[in-house]
Amino acid sequence: MLDALYIGATGMHAQQTNVETIANNLANVNTTGFKKARVNFSDLVARQALNVSAAGADFEAGPLTQGLRSGAGVGIAGVSRLFDIGDMKKTESPFDIAIQGEGFLEVLMPDGSSAYTRGGTLKVNQDGQLATLTGLPFKPGITVPDGANELAIDANGTVLARVSGQADFQEIGKLELVRFANPQGLEATGDGIFRNNTVSGDAILVPFGSEQESKFAQGYLEGSNVKMVDEMINLMVAQRTYEANTKVVQAADEMLGMINALRR
Repeated sequence: MLDALYIGATGMHAQQTNVETIANNLANVNTTGFKKARVNFSDLVARQALNVSAAGADFEAGPLTQGLRSGAGVGIAGVSRLFDIGDMKKTESPFDIAIQGEGFLEVLMPDGSSAYTRGGTLKVNQDGQLATLTGLPFKPGITVPDGANELAIDANGTVLARVSGQADFQEIGKLELVRFANPQGLEATGDGIFRNNTVSGDAILVPFGSEQESKFAQGYLEGSNVKMVDEMINLMVAQRTYEANTKVVQAADEMLGMINALRR
């Protein structure tokens, strides 16, 4: 009976995490470039008790003497990110950029390590380099010349700038895309920045030239990939599952109360 209490408690804890994850998805439904998360569940280790004879000796488990198998509840296997492509929103700002298709842009973190982003609103940081809105420069670095008053980024990532007083654009660098064998394993650090690890694998450079590869879209932002209807349905299912687990805990408690009320 005590096992039912603990098993029900694991279900309640797992669904609480699920509801919190769904709540975060809904809170970021209008966040540019946000990628929704999903909780992955796993059953906890099952225990097996062998049949016991009247003398107290264990029978050897066999085809006709199967042991009693009892699960130990549910656990959280992990929380993964889903990198479905969000809707493209036209802004017509030259400093807004989105990736049409799969891939990430590599940026340089303050500690010198690499991180990755799906694009967004850009700016020129204090060092004169093209960077994310939080000031993280892209790798390889792209330096915007002084006096530049117009910026253009073509579909292949070539960055062009026109300096005041000049009629033609000049090429100042190129944005490069990378991909991962398992992007769901990337770790989100906030502000649309992700870090790779052993689960996601190392970054792989995406070569341009194929008709099926990803492209850059200047003047666009990628919206959140959260679907309101899907998340509301998931929320209702999680709530009902949590409620069912509370019923298990209540039933186990009532049965224990009956046992305690027994009199010799």
